[in-house]
Amino acid sequence: MEFATFLLAARRGYHQSSDEIIRNSIEQVVLSEQAGFNTAWFAEHHFNNYSLIPSPLMMVAHCAALTSTIRLGTAVCVLPLYQPLRLLSEIGLADIVSNGRLELGVGSGYQQFEFERFGVNVDEAPAVFSECLDILVKGLNQRIFEHDGRYRKIPPTAISVRTIQKPTLPIWIATASGYSMGRAYREGHNLLVTAFHDGLDSLCVLRERIEEAAISKGKNATDAKISLLRCCYASDEEAEINSYLDNARFQRRLSEKLHLRRQQSLDGYLLHETPTQQDLSFETMRENLPIGSVNRVIDRLLEEIDIVKPDQIAIQTQMGDFDQKTMLRQIELWGDKIIPEVNKSLGQGPGVADLPLFRTH
Repeated sequence: MEFATFLLAARRGYHQSSDEIIRNSIEQVVLSEQAGFNTAWFAEHHFNNYSLIPSPLMMVAHCAALTSTIRLGTAVCVLPLYQPLRLLSEIGLADIVSNGRLELGVGSGYQQFEFERFGVNVDEAPAVFSECLDILVKGLNQRIFEHDGRYRKIPPTAISVRTIQKPTLPIWIATASGYSMGRAYREGHNLLVTAFHDGLDSLCVLRERIEEAAISKGKNATDAKISLLRCCYASDEEAEINSYLDNARFQRRLSEKLHLRRQQSLDGYLLHETPTQQDLSFETMRENLPIGSVNRVIDRLLEEIDIVKPDQIAIQTQMGDFDQKTMLRQIELWGDKIIPEVNKSLGQGPGVADLPLFRTH
């Protein structure tokens, strides 16, 4: 089982500086490599405090210089907001400077406020995404390519800065729709999926949707790699757990309101956090998610792995104003105990008793 960290780089208020948030995220990536995580994923958002990463590829390029083995991924590049030819060159550059460690996650986006400011119609996002992905696939796999589509007309073109992964780099589609999942299976891409803060019933539904998409294209569900994004936290300290849950709920509140930017603040940037009808209690979140003691987290992860059958678990580590030193200790804990024990239980590696304790602090 692969494990990843997911960096949203959220800002909960002006008591945090943007510089601090970005540097904390980078520090988490470096420690994630030391702890044995396979991948670090970077989000993309614009014009708000929900996420301070406008370019996940820039984060990949920067962190590539500070690491050597961990794979670095975009989760996701919002394709309708890009000029695809420029994006192809930047993808090639990021793969080169990371020595072939780039994982390319793509998505269609959903935030109307963002799309308006880039001059893109959010209602056309799925169609623009589909065509842009067509262009990326051509550009990544053909030395000279052209495209005659609804949104883009490209004469015969060669990309000068090309990826070094052979035969091509991994492409991940972030989606909850059966249609996009089906496309991933048809074209050999991977899946980035989530059940947000829901429990086992939603994970069962998610697995059914994945299997239906695979079958619809004459494929097996195992023909695509699957990364499952989850909020996870292991501790016996009630205050730590409640802080993590509070920040997870903060993120969800902002995400739910970003479609129409209803919570815009007077300064045009910081989004107000207010309760929503979709709010879950801390008790329900603890019941739904791999959160609690180390043993509880391990047991719950094994349950969820059995249901969804992912190839990777991506855990959210940079959330709101959760204490950085505490999160660094959490990343170490996963490297010390949780990852080895999960893999031992799955028959994929040594357990905690067989490994020296990992410590950097």
